[in-house]
Amino acid sequence: MSSPYSTPPRPTSPRQAGIPFIMITVLLDVLTFSLTIPVFPSLIRQFAVSEASAAWWMGAMIAAFSIMQFLFAPVLGALSDRFGRRKVILASIAGMAIDQLFMAFAPGLVWLLVGRMVAGLTAANVTAANAYIADISGPQDRAKNFGMMGAAFGVGFITGPALGGILAEVNLHLPFMVAAGLAGLNFLYGLLVLPESLAPANRRAFSLARANPVGSLRALAMHPAVLGLAASRTCMVLAMGVMQMVWVLYTTKRFGWSELDNGLSLAAVGLTTVLVQGVLIDRIVKKLGEPRTALLGIGLEATAYAGYGAASSATAFAAFIPVHSMSGISSPAIQSIVARSVGADEQGSVQGAFASMQSLTFILAPLIGAELFEHFTAEGATIPIPGMPFYFGAAMLALAGLVAAWAVRRVPAPKHADPVTEAA
Repeated sequence: MSSPYSTPPRPTSPRQAGIPFIMITVLLDVLTFSLTIPVFPSLIRQFAVSEASAAWWMGAMIAAFSIMQFLFAPVLGALSDRFGRRKVILASIAGMAIDQLFMAFAPGLVWLLVGRMVAGLTAANVTAANAYIADISGPQDRAKNFGMMGAAFGVGFITGPALGGILAEVNLHLPFMVAAGLAGLNFLYGLLVLPESLAPANRRAFSLARANPVGSLRALAMHPAVLGLAASRTCMVLAMGVMQMVWVLYTTKRFGWSELDNGLSLAAVGLTTVLVQGVLIDRIVKKLGEPRTALLGIGLEATAYAGYGAASSATAFAAFIPVHSMSGISSPAIQSIVARSVGADEQGSVQGAFASMQSLTFILAPLIGAELFEHFTAEGATIPIPGMPFYFGAAMLALAGLVAAWAVRRVPAPKHADPVTEAA
């Protein structure tokens, strides 16, 4: 009797069916996560005995999500190298659907915390999704496909909170139910149309020594260029996390922006970044190549952050939003370089290591951002520098650029053969 996760026979190639499905999967993954963002504070207050208790539980749930991603992204990546991408993606989507239903009816804070931990585990399926794109993309469209993934992520993160807020007006538990339904539909869609992308000949045995954060970093050390790009990307994500933490605090204190002003500004960043990653990245990479595109994007982002910190007016601050959005070219270019730098049997493990490192920064970034903002804007501050969190981000991006410049010099020359092979 065949497994429900085994690939059903069909004439569809991985490239034809896989790319739309992965884009939809990423979109629904982010929607499933972001739908509940407006709901969690109110849901926690229903169970918490005080505002201080509610704040503690909110912090614990954010940390639990990221810690589980940190621990399990390498596991899911290694499992996808052993059993194929399809099984791991479908299993994690099914787990996500069940978990969202669990959180919709969770009877208390401890159970909500358990639900967030499971959500962090299942959200680690992005490692298998990235590996799938690496499997089926040729040199000519790899950066474009990773850019489309980034665009799908952006669309989900822009629309999810708004939709979640609307649903929560009807019922506080409704966003979780809708998220479960979306994940369930995604699972059925994948079960019917998603082919396997990793041929049996390209699989490797599962190893506990590699399927953990420390082991995955050791594996990266075998590829110095990839390790350098992972370090660069980690600095970039840390800068981004600090920026996200202080954006509203900074603009409200410095320019007197309202909730609407902040919402529109963040939407502008998100929408224009989606346009850059979904439409422009292919043209830019074809003109400049992946290494130059990556370095240009990092430079633009550092410039934008420095500009945000130095802006003396709301108009000057907003003028750097287009520069910030154009920096979205760096991530797809880096992902594409990494994908062509390792073999098919390592894609999952490498993507898992990347995701693990980045999830850890999402724990640290809010703490760093809040501390920098409080220290340099507090009444009586020795040196009042409201823009310090953005300057810190610019410094991290400058470091990221230096490390990336070192790494891309050590990347193997691109191969022009199409990597897509028939997978059973």
